[in-house]
Amino acid sequence: MACKYDSLMGKNVLVTGGAAGIGAAIVRMLCEQKANVAFLDINEHAAELVSGDIEDSGLKKPIYGIVDVCDIVGTKEKIISLEKKMRPFDILINNAGHDETHKFHEVTPEYWDSSVNVNLRHQYFIAQHVSKSMVQKKSGVIINMGSIAWRLGVTDVSAYLTLKSAIEGLTKSLARELGISNIRVNSISPGWILTERQKLKAERFPEKIDEYLAKQCLKKLLEPQDVAKLALWLCSDESRLVTGQTFVVDGGII
Repeated sequence: MACKYDSLMGKNVLVTGGAAGIGAAIVRMLCEQKANVAFLDINEHAAELVSGDIEDSGLKKPIYGIVDVCDIVGTKEKIISLEKKMRPFDILINNAGHDETHKFHEVTPEYWDSSVNVNLRHQYFIAQHVSKSMVQKKSGVIINMGSIAWRLGVTDVSAYLTLKSAIEGLTKSLARELGISNIRVNSISPGWILTERQKLKAERFPEKIDEYLAKQCLKKLLEPQDVAKLALWLCSDESRLVTGQTFVVDGGII
């Protein structure tokens, strides 16, 4: 643990998509800060592995709820059940999403709606629910996970890029609307992060690593922990007057 944020100790935190990649790194690092952590994920096996591994390392075991965040009603019910176990959340990290490739001329209205559900809709409605208790407490932090991909105009992910760009608008709007209640809202836009999923792609297409590093100012591969460290700072009181901003973690591509 490189930094210790005393203000995170005892805070109740909800992370979506917390069983893998960036989400799992955030969950672990929050547990290292002695926060009370809950996370949502669709993969029960992966969730138990992450939760058990954290407990085995001597930290307080995070609790989790298994749900498809595309199901807004089911997700709200799951969050309520977690709140009953932990009390209302002080911090929300909207991390869940999926960057599936697709050809522009092959996108159907059904596919579009599915992409909205998995990449944007749940961020809006989870924030809507969790922020109600934050408003009552006059305190809270929300972090929305975006992507640099839309700024680069990456091909074959037009729906995904459209929705990730919308996250910055959502962040700006909520920061203004919720700021009166001392709730800070920021977003993080990662570059190409070497998650387990991306490692599999790199093994199949090793030339991709060289391509990405060539674009970066800093010639080091980005890891989930690089994003998680920024998330911790944004969650802590060290960033108490930072809101409505988007922070890029990409090694200097943008």
